[in-house]
Amino acid sequence: MKNKIYTALTKPYIVVLVMLFAPLLGFFDRNFSFFFGLAITFLILWSSHYKWSLFGFSKKLTMKTVLRALVFSVLLLIAFVPLNLVLDHYLGEANLSSLEDLKHNTVGYIITLIIVWVFAAFGEEILFRGYYLKWLAELLGNTKKAWIISAIILAIYFGISHSYQGVSGVISIIPFAFVYSLIYLKNRDNLWLLVFMHGIHDTIGLTFLYLDMTDPISTFFESLF
Repeated sequence: MKNKIYTALTKPYIVVLVMLFAPLLGFFDRNFSFFFGLAITFLILWSSHYKWSLFGFSKKLTMKTVLRALVFSVLLLIAFVPLNLVLDHYLGEANLSSLEDLKHNTVGYIITLIIVWVFAAFGEEILFRGYYLKWLAELLGNTKKAWIISAIILAIYFGISHSYQGVSGVISIIPFAFVYSLIYLKNRDNLWLLVFMHGIHDTIGLTFLYLDMTDPISTFFESLF
């Protein structure tokens, strides 16, 4: 049974079909798209007898990886502040109204952090980078050019999947996702790096929201204009 499922789901073109079908489920609920793709990912993982290397988990998680993730996350946050300021000015801020209740809500903040680390950091990275990006690049030939093309496609795909955040949110996420994909290209045997980058990035954002604080980095850049 496992072998049949594995053989069927690992055919080269299946990743494309999953990427095309998953968004259609979003017409019912945006979470359906994510969980459908994640279910396929874990079906492959289960039928492969949990061969985590298929999705980029070839190296063990180390403190060095966590520290690299922290440094990369902070540098990217700083690097993308000017773009976010421009988008906020001309298109308005990203729609994060679904998280408004987290302000000074300690219980909600902790629960959301757990959800974010499980489903956004780990879940989205194994789906979007470990499955969609990696397997699409391999389908296209597994060359550097194939990875770049896949990174562009995935960045747009990932950005559109966040359409609930509005135009500003989608546009700001696309270049961010592209850079994440390039980092994965250089570290394709260590998806843990991307998982922790994603988790740290979201944790910083949620913490500012919880404290009802303006991002100090953005405030600094705004003072320069």
